[in-house]
Amino acid sequence: MARRLPPLNALKTFETAARHLSFTKAAEEMYVTQAAISHQIKALEDHLGLKLFMRKNRSLLLTEEGQGYFLDIKEIFLHLHEATEKLLARGAKGALTVSLQPSFAIQWLVPRLSLFSELHPDIDVRIRAVDAEEGSMSDDIDVAIYYGRGNWRNLHSDKLHTEYLLPVCSPMLLNRAKPLNEPADLRFHTLLHDTTRDAWKAWFTSQGFKHFNVNQGPIFSHSAMVLQAAIHGQGVALAHNVLARPDINSGRLIVPFNHVLQTKDAHYLVCRDNQTELGKIAAFRQWMIELVQREQEDFQEQQFNIAPVTD
Repeated sequence: MARRLPPLNALKTFETAARHLSFTKAAEEMYVTQAAISHQIKALEDHLGLKLFMRKNRSLLLTEEGQGYFLDIKEIFLHLHEATEKLLARGAKGALTVSLQPSFAIQWLVPRLSLFSELHPDIDVRIRAVDAEEGSMSDDIDVAIYYGRGNWRNLHSDKLHTEYLLPVCSPMLLNRAKPLNEPADLRFHTLLHDTTRDAWKAWFTSQGFKHFNVNQGPIFSHSAMVLQAAIHGQGVALAHNVLARPDINSGRLIVPFNHVLQTKDAHYLVCRDNQTELGKIAAFRQWMIELVQREQEDFQEQQFNIAPVTD
């Protein structure tokens, strides 16, 4: 019967220790203890029935058998590395399917997508807007953007922006008879709601208005619809800073007062745990994270009165 091959981890440990001729440096490269390196080498020597290393004048040397074995093992690991690089290079091309909520797609990703395409013309991004988010990814999805706390099982998540809720409205509201100079003036205006009335309730509570009437104004199923209603002067919306930023920058929306409320939930870039470094996924992750970081720094430079994080 053929002898069973040694475990791959033991072979990798031997290759690393032989390359450095040092258990200490091998431990540093592999992020383990020196004792773990010694244990793996001892297990490999026992498996082979041969000594691979010897100590001489406080130096670590390879035995004759160890030297020959190292030369063969080194070539094998070199071929494995090259094969992996080729695979990842192939993975850096082709289609990349991104699943996300319609509002985030419309307000944030789509306007910036050409920036990614300029950097990675070989990656064909396909946007799939979905309302439901179950925290699991189907086989035909490479990357998703979820909104929540970032604790989805078996998925790697990168937090994108720090999220704030801030009041926004059309500039035309300021030219009407009803004042809009401070939060208390909102009692004269229609409140626009995103999914539920809870956000406005939390915002008013953070500003010290415990009994402000939020049970008025229309409720919309998508954040993008709330923003459109605000742009058309239908009332004041409590918007996510990330989604409202394009319309604020263009002047279609204004922030009537600088009271904002930070939220615990945020948008996360999500992919499978074992695919974070896979070609096209790694490229998309790096692009999004770097872009978001720059935008976050710009937002923090603005002067806002930020209320504490809410549930």
